[in-house]
Amino acid sequence: MSLSILLVEDNPLNAELACALLEVDGHTVDHAPNADAFRARLGADKAPDIVLMDILLPDADGVSLLAELRARAHFAGVPAVAVTAQALAGETARFLAAGFDGVITKPIDTRTFAAEVARHAQDRR
Repeated sequence: MSLSILLVEDNPLNAELACALLEVDGHTVDHAPNADAFRARLGADKAPDIVLMDILLPDADGVSLLAELRARAHFAGVPAVAVTAQALAGETARFLAAGFDGVITKPIDTRTFAAEVARHAQDRR
């Protein structure tokens, strides 16, 4: 199943790796490198199948951006997964409590990343 993915990631190397892994698996990736670019995507007529959200962006945090995403009716059912280096157990629970559908820790596992993203997309739909 090919997915439409919105990747919110400020680090160019992380974004390049994630995009390459997802695209080689047949998915389409729209990369938003910052909060402003993410907000511009919220105005799109068609929502992606899943949103991958970095937690620490230079101009916003992923938790507050998640609230903006959930406030948009056409994004309401879209799964959102936190992608973060903040991998402590308490942090993961905090992200899930904030409304994320899952958490993927950095550094991402190149062998399982695309499958993990697809699983999160299917779990919510």
